[in-house]
Formats: sequence, C-alpha cells, structure tokens
Amino acid sequence: MKHIIRALAVSACAAVAAAPALAQDVVTYDTDQSFDDVIFGLENAILDAGLVVDHISHTGDMLERTRADVGSDVVLFEHADVYSFCSAQISREVMEDDPMNIRFCPYDIFVIVRPETPDTTTIGFTQYPEGAMQKVQEMLDSIARTAIGLD
Repeated sequence: MKHIIRALAVSACAAVAAAPALAQDVVTYDTDQSFDDVIFGLENAILDAGLVVDHISHTGDMLERTRADVGSDVVLFEHADVYSFCSAQISREVMEDDPMNIRFCPYDIFVIVRPETPDTTTIGFTQYPEGAMQKVQEMLDSIARTAIGLD
C-alpha cells in the first residue's frame, strides 16, 4: 500500500511540474528618472490619492542578500521595491461585486531597475480580470502614471 501511495504522490508531483506556468500580464512604464525619484513620486501619488502604504517590500535587497546563499551568481535588479496599499472605497466596491475579489487585496505597484538597463526605471503592476477589478486597475494605472509625471 505504501508503494501505491508513494507512486501516486510522485505522479501528482510530476503532473504539477509539467503543467505550464501561467504568467499574469503586467502593465509597465519605463522612465529615465532615477529609482529614488520614482519612489518619491510613487509615495506622493499614493498619499495624494488618499491612501496609506501598508508595506514596502525591499525585494531587490532580499534577492541580492540571499543570492550566494541559494547558489546563484545572477544579479536580477539594481533596485526593486514593491509598495502594497489598499483603498477602502474601491475594495468595498469590488468585493461587494464578488467577495472573492479579496484575493487581490492589498494592491501592489513595483519599481525596478535592471542591471542591463541601469538608466531606465520601470514602474508597474499586475493586470486584473475584466469586470469590477478594472476599477482597481484604473486606480493603479493612475497612481503609476502620476508617479512618473504622465498624468
């Protein structure tokens, strides 16, 4: 019986590993502004929208700090932060439409600089599904665009 269970477990793991990774689309904007200037603009755009930053994930720092520990020599980012925040009003609207939209909250905007393009800062966010979540996407797009002076 143990052998059957082990064989089923191995088969299930193999099936999951063979499944295609589904990438979500992202919206990005590139600018020649410095990382610090874009971060400053993003923080101000979030605050000006009446929102509060819940968390800043210093993803780039973490990846660089742990690079050797995980056996990699690849530098992914010169800088990379993810800002998480929520909007009580928009969140309520989209969750009244579908309570399972809770899975998208809080909302994130990332700012990155890649080593191969050190003079380009990218700001972006994940695209959301059609329907009520487009309100969130519009909010994120407005904040990202404002952060780099496109709005």
